Amino acid sequence: MTIKELTSKIEEFAPLALQEGYDNAGLIIGEPETTITGALITVDVTEEVIAEAIQKKCNLIIAHHPLIFSGIKKLNNKNPVERMVTNSIKNNIAIYAAHTNLDNVAQGVNAAIAKKLGLVNTSILAPKENLLKKLVTFCPVGHALQVRNAVFGAGAGHIGNYDSCSFNTSGEGTFRAMEGADPFVGEVKKLHFEKEVRIETIFPGYQKNKVIAALIQAHPYEEVAYDIYPVENQFGNVGAGMIGELKVEENTMGFLLRIKQIFKTGCVKHTKIINEKLSKVAVCGGSGSFLVQDAIAAGADIFITGDMKYHEFFDAGNKIVIADVGHYESEQFSKELLMNIINKKSPTFAARISETNTNPISYL
Repeated sequence: MTIKELTSKIEEFAPLALQEGYDNAGLIIGEPETTITGALITVDVTEEVIAEAIQKKCNLIIAHHPLIFSGIKKLNNKNPVERMVTNSIKNNIAIYAAHTNLDNVAQGVNAAIAKKLGLVNTSILAPKENLLKKLVTFCPVGHALQVRNAVFGAGAGHIGNYDSCSFNTSGEGTFRAMEGADPFVGEVKKLHFEKEVRIETIFPGYQKNKVIAALIQAHPYEEVAYDIYPVENQFGNVGAGMIGELKVEENTMGFLLRIKQIFKTGCVKHTKIINEKLSKVAVCGGSGSFLVQDAIAAGADIFITGDMKYHEFFDAGNKIVIADVGHYESEQFSKELLMNIINKKSPTFAARISETNTNPISYL
C-alpha cells in the first residue's frame, strides 16, 4: 500500500478541507507514491518517536499534531523541529498529520472522548457555518432517480442523521439545440418542450467537484443546467467540541475523580463545584477555552478540555464547572481513533500505536 492510498482513507473520514486556517494537516514530509513498510501512530512527533519508527522499520508516522506548524526558513539542526525534519528525510520516513480536521468531524476526537465518558445523545457543540452549498438541477422525469442517486452517492443530501434529502418540483423546460449540438431529446434548430424535475439538495462545499462530476456523468443532457447557491445554515456534522448526556446523573466530585482516571492525568484543574449533581457534559480535545460560552449556552453542567489559562477560568461565571485535564490527556484517544479508522478501511494493513509517551508535562 502506498502512503497516498492509506492517507486517502483517513481523509475520507476527516477531509483536509475541514482543518482550521492556521493548521498544517496532511502529508508534511514524504512522497505520496512511496510504498509503506510500516506505520506508527502517535499524538506528537518527537525525536524519540522517530527513533522508534526507525527501530520498528516504519517509514510512515501518522500523528495528530503536525510536526511543522509554520514555515521553516533554515535547516541547521539548531532546534528539535529542524533536527526531526532532517532525521526523517535522511531515514526516508514520511510524516502525516490529521489534526483539526480530525477534531472537527462528528465521529472524530471529541466523539472518542464522549464515548470514553459514556455520553449519549451527543451532538457537536459549535457547528460550523457557511460550509454548505445548495445544488439545483433540472432533468427529464424519467432520469430523476438516477441523477438523485448519483449526487447522493457523491456526498449530497445529508442533513443530520438523514441522507438522500432533496426537494423535487415538476415543471416544463424549454431549449433549442443550435448547429453542432447533439441533443438527447428534441431536434436541432427547433424549440423543444420537455417535462422535467427540478431537484434541490445540499452538499458540503468541499465536495463540490465530486458532486458536480457525479451529476454530469449521470445526467442524460449534453449540456447540464445547474445552479449552486451558498447556504448560511450551520453544518451539524462538522464543528468544534461535543455535548452529550450521562446515562445516569452523577455526583459532581465523583465525576471529577472519574475523569481523572479516564484521562490518566496527574491533575484536574477545575472551577468551584456549583451543583452537587451533573448530567450534561461538554468536551473539547486540546485547547478549548474558546468554547466556554458555547458550553454555557448549551446548558452543560461541566466543560472538559485542556490548556485553560488562569483568567479563562473566571469565564465559568458560576454557571458551569470548567475542568482542565491537560492538552495531551484530552487528545490521547486520537491514537486509538486513527488506528480504528485504518483497521476499518484497510483491515489487512498492520499499523501500530507508538509506545513512546510524547506528553511533555509531568506531575509531582
